[in-house]
Amino acid sequence: MIVIWYSFGEKIGLALGFDLRSPETVIGLGHFTTPEFLWFDIFFVFGVLSLYLFWRFVGNHHWANWSILGSALLIFLSYTSVQVSVVINAWYGPFYDDIQKALSGNGEVQARDLYGHLATFSFIAFPYIALIIANRFFTSHYIFRWRTAMNDHYLNRWEKIKKIEGASQRVQEDTMRFAAIMEGLGVAFVDSIMTLVAFLPVLAALSVHVEELPVIGAMPYPLVTLSIAWSVFGTTLLLAAGIKLPGLEFKNQRVEAAFRKELVLGEDDDLRAAPQTLRELFANVRKNYFRIYIHYTYFNLFRYMYLQADNVVAYVFLIPTIVSGRITLGIMNQILRAFGQVASSFQFLVFSWTTIIELISIYKRLQAFEAAIEGLPMSSIDRQFVDAGFIED
Repeated sequence: MIVIWYSFGEKIGLALGFDLRSPETVIGLGHFTTPEFLWFDIFFVFGVLSLYLFWRFVGNHHWANWSILGSALLIFLSYTSVQVSVVINAWYGPFYDDIQKALSGNGEVQARDLYGHLATFSFIAFPYIALIIANRFFTSHYIFRWRTAMNDHYLNRWEKIKKIEGASQRVQEDTMRFAAIMEGLGVAFVDSIMTLVAFLPVLAALSVHVEELPVIGAMPYPLVTLSIAWSVFGTTLLLAAGIKLPGLEFKNQRVEAAFRKELVLGEDDDLRAAPQTLRELFANVRKNYFRIYIHYTYFNLFRYMYLQADNVVAYVFLIPTIVSGRITLGIMNQILRAFGQVASSFQFLVFSWTTIIELISIYKRLQAFEAAIEGLPMSSIDRQFVDAGFIED
């Protein structure tokens, strides 16, 4: 739908009679009643209903309403929230321009002008609070339905899976943690995509104020190119630095489970949980934690160095434009905010990598659980623990 929107959306809208010729962003709630926004609403609803009816025809799945319509509502709420940020970004331009004029002391800008800007901001921001609350409320229900679907899937097979080691923990704890992580991580991912959709055109339009970049020189859409290049660099850097962490987190759950299992068995069987066995199992816990600490040390070193540099990188490349006087304070703030929005969207992995590591670890455990249910061969990482005697074959 995004590809169709950017490829043919304007032509289709014009053919249907929508006046899409005005490129100006309306500052205020009127932005949400502009022809472009109304046309997007119609386009989105039509696309979602088409997808929904298709899947209803192909297979009438029990969770189709929550899966398709629920996901579509979350996407639309995220898009609307991002559009509020677009309007506020447009508001920053005239507001800071008037601040700059007021600081000159020539009386060109009166106090009522600045109060008027703040009133406009209030009309935008305070209704946005209701949108955020509604979004969070629905997201919580949506994610719990996801957990319910997973829970029902496993409980329907309980007679088959209850003999699998750690079955109760997989069904209760891992589905709960999976849902909890997806509530934050999934919504953040959707927000990142919607931010790109909304702010890339804004940043492209603001690029006309920046004729060239230091060292690099002139290029088309320099701000867009810079934000993408900087984000790809950071993402690649942290992927390389944290490549071993998901496997270590998975192993950590295994050694913890082996230690916990021996303690539990020792409560009812005097032949289990011998001191020497417990010391050996805890030594494996200790060894794995120490390896995690080492890997997180250099991972965090690269992560925080990149994040600190991220605070000033836009200023570094804007300095020639600033000192030349080609932009005002308002335009500079618009550029910085739009650049930050686009860059942070591309930096989704940078900001979420530690959470993604935990999610991958949970996914690996559930994947091994599914393999045990279906009688499939164990993964290589599970086979290591069987060979070491930590878990049963």
